Amino acid sequence: MTALVGGQASVPERAGARVAAAAVAVRWLGRSEYDAACEAMRAFTAARTAATPDELWLTEHPPVYTLGQGGRPEHLLRATPIPLVRSDRGGQITYHGPGQCLLYALIDLRRRALAVRRLVWLLEQATIDLLAAHRVSGERRPGAPGVYVGGAKIAALGLRVRAAGCYHGLALNVRMDLAPFADIDPCGYPGLAVTQLADHGIDLSPQAAGELLAARLVELLDTGH
Repeated sequence: MTALVGGQASVPERAGARVAAAAVAVRWLGRSEYDAACEAMRAFTAARTAATPDELWLTEHPPVYTLGQGGRPEHLLRATPIPLVRSDRGGQITYHGPGQCLLYALIDLRRRALAVRRLVWLLEQATIDLLAAHRVSGERRPGAPGVYVGGAKIAALGLRVRAAGCYHGLALNVRMDLAPFADIDPCGYPGLAVTQLADHGIDLSPQAAGELLAARLVELLDTGH
């Protein structure tokens, strides 16, 4: 399978990979290029069979704006040195950069009898539960997937499904430079405020936050709640 970072092991052989409950492998991939991560997710999804365990990939990306399928380029408000990449996920424009944790959910929806909307709910709930464990109240917004704290977005969502295999996932702002969000309409919403764990007294690294988030999501997937 395609390596995410040049010179490092391919995803299945990555050091530190661990298998969690309900046959879900949780893997920390370190820093990866966005395009390479997407290529690897597509390859994994195309090659998987009914016996392939589900996987959660945790990673950070170098600075990049990504525009989902059907996304409107005018939501990039001005030219910047940060590259803009068209993605095959759903949703509008968002920003990824160091200090943000990406949780990519490579899930067989048919095997788990999960609708896409339900998986979105589970991803949101895992984030809300992570926040609650640190005494921060997170909430949903009708019609606007993601998680918000005090009206500001802390986690963005975008998924893609091919033959019941889901990929892409959730971006959680942990401890990052939020300034690049000012050059876009985040998720297509002009003036939408963004926030991060560090702004609410949650002192975690992207890896630690991702591992807590993944562990909670595995619990939710296992129980179906």
